[in-house]
Amino acid sequence: MLELYAAKARANLKKTVGMLNRIEKMIDENRYCVDIAQQVNAAIGFLRQTNNLILENHLNTCGGSKLSARDKDEKDRFVKELIQAFTVAGK
Repeated sequence: MLELYAAKARANLKKTVGMLNRIEKMIDENRYCVDIAQQVNAAIGFLRQTNNLILENHLNTCGGSKLSARDKDEKDRFVKELIQAFTVAGK
């Protein structure tokens, strides 16, 4: 993984872990449900950003050669791989 992407991904994951710890504490403290839900959505947002960074890195490092490959099966496998990753990311 390119260092720039890796650094951003690590930073996002650290923030997410911190948020998850706060969410757990909020649940333990029986805090207002909407406040907890907002924190959960923020954590999900960081995970989506992280996933987008990983996918962008994958396209930049592997995509060019795989999409320009002469082997149609290799292209098809790569496209299916991306579709699967985006489908998981969108759920």
